[in-house]
Amino acid sequence: MAGNDLGSLLGGLLGGGQQGGGSSGGGGNILAALLGALMSKGGAGGSNPLSGLLDGLNKAGLADQSRSWVGAGENKEVTGAQLQQALPDDTLRQVAEEAGVSPEQAANEIARVLPQAVDKLTPEGQVPSGSLEDLIRQQQL
Repeated sequence: MAGNDLGSLLGGLLGGGQQGGGSSGGGGNILAALLGALMSKGGAGGSNPLSGLLDGLNKAGLADQSRSWVGAGENKEVTGAQLQQALPDDTLRQVAEEAGVSPEQAANEIARVLPQAVDKLTPEGQVPSGSLEDLIRQQQL
């Protein structure tokens, strides 16, 4: 399944591809579920849902955090509660269901790994064009 491939790529990008601890799928899988859910909704950045996710976070009042992840410098933290408010309820429920956790646990796990993932996927200080899988593979080279 493409979600598993994306989860493996994201897990490798985050340096946690084979690590235990935390949720059973790891941060890469929960991010893959989130990005997959956004792609399935349509209009969330096409093959690169990262831009759609960041736009949504900006509109939900998390622009300072998301800009810090894309730009140079320290990444500002975001809380699970902030993400629960920012993400559509149906999207978070879908992610939680795929990960086998509660929506609160999913939001907390996303909050833990999202800043680092966005930072690594935007090394030039902007969201590159291209498919998400291509972006991740380029960063792993």
